[in-house]
Amino acid sequence: MIPNPETPTGPWLRRGALIRALPNIRRPSRYSRFVLVCSMLALAACADFSTLPGPPADQQTGPSEPVFALGPVGFDDLPGWKADAHSEALPAFLKSCGKIEKLPKTRRMGTLREMGRVEDWLALCQSARMIRPGNTAEAQYFFESRFQAYSVDSKWARPGLFTGYYEAELNGAFHSDDRYRYPILSRPKDIVSADLDLFDDKWGGGKIAGRVEKGKFIPYYTRGEIDGGALRGRQLEILWTDSPVDAFFLHIQGSGRVNLPDGTSIRLAYAGRNGHRYTAVGRELVAAGIMNLDDVSMPAIRDWMEANPVGANALRQKNKSYIFFRVSKSPGPVGAEGVALSPGRSLAVDPKYIPYGIPLWLVTTDPGSKPKKPLRRLVLAQDTGSAIKGPVRGDLFWGFGRYASTKAGIMKEAGTYFLLLPKVLKTATP
Repeated sequence: MIPNPETPTGPWLRRGALIRALPNIRRPSRYSRFVLVCSMLALAACADFSTLPGPPADQQTGPSEPVFALGPVGFDDLPGWKADAHSEALPAFLKSCGKIEKLPKTRRMGTLREMGRVEDWLALCQSARMIRPGNTAEAQYFFESRFQAYSVDSKWARPGLFTGYYEAELNGAFHSDDRYRYPILSRPKDIVSADLDLFDDKWGGGKIAGRVEKGKFIPYYTRGEIDGGALRGRQLEILWTDSPVDAFFLHIQGSGRVNLPDGTSIRLAYAGRNGHRYTAVGRELVAAGIMNLDDVSMPAIRDWMEANPVGANALRQKNKSYIFFRVSKSPGPVGAEGVALSPGRSLAVDPKYIPYGIPLWLVTTDPGSKPKKPLRRLVLAQDTGSAIKGPVRGDLFWGFGRYASTKAGIMKEAGTYFLLLPKVLKTATP
């Protein structure tokens, strides 16, 4: 989600949703991931892993078939396509262009051939800059003439799940006292992380993080251990907030604004995570019989935590994932792609399947509308989050303020999206 929301939102992790979709995705074993990352850590930490065997024979090659496939469709077949103000998505696309243009030209944009390489996107970015700001007709023609729309065909049941996230707001101070007692931490220097796809494409964007102790790569401290003082004395505290519930939701969202006692405010952005898997506390409440699944939402969880402080502390420990932050001078929260997020137009996705920077036609329903109203708009894949897993899974960034927090907090909608990819590819991508 943001950077986050386990989000950002983020950065991210986020960044986002409290209810996690759990598709039956085939992943490499923890042991094979461990062996892979050890080769990198050995040089940095003088660890000796030479006696460890290689991965099993059946894990030395990637899957025999794509995880998901794309099917071309016409723009007339996209539900609600002509009704959108396409020019409102163009600034978000241009932000992504700024990142795409800095990548090596021959780098693949994704795992599927239709996604092309970076060089296939450069001309699109140049053309997008020629469109007059706010001209919806020109923007619509640009997307229809330069892109091909694709539906997503996966082996998992459709439709997908779409949730929302926002930029959190909380109160804080640079010095702790009886009111401000709950620290927001910066990223520790001893966290070691790795992008597994740098070693082999078959890992599909997997990441791992931990620390090195006595020559061994081990998991990093959990949320419970950190809250219990595992990092105390390292001077990692950026500031202190007055609410453990607000601090927890800041972790969920991945970024936020902190109101200081003197009336000023600062923005916190996602800086890293401890590497533990995100656990949706909403599901824990359902499993404990405290809530029904249909009743779970951010407002409902917040209300329960504030009414049950002791139980809330135990509940938070169920989510071992922990987010670290940094002070940001950006005019808005920054997503995992490294660009400022656009309210209503930035979507957190699973980068294992959906590359950052590509336009997506989102087809879902407006949260809280009765009767249900369609929510169909052009968005950009610009963020990720710990709970965002699967080929058809998204977290919509709603922005900042009460309206954004309300919409994000109750969004748990079925839907799908269509990928917009270059109509003409310069090079063949296997």
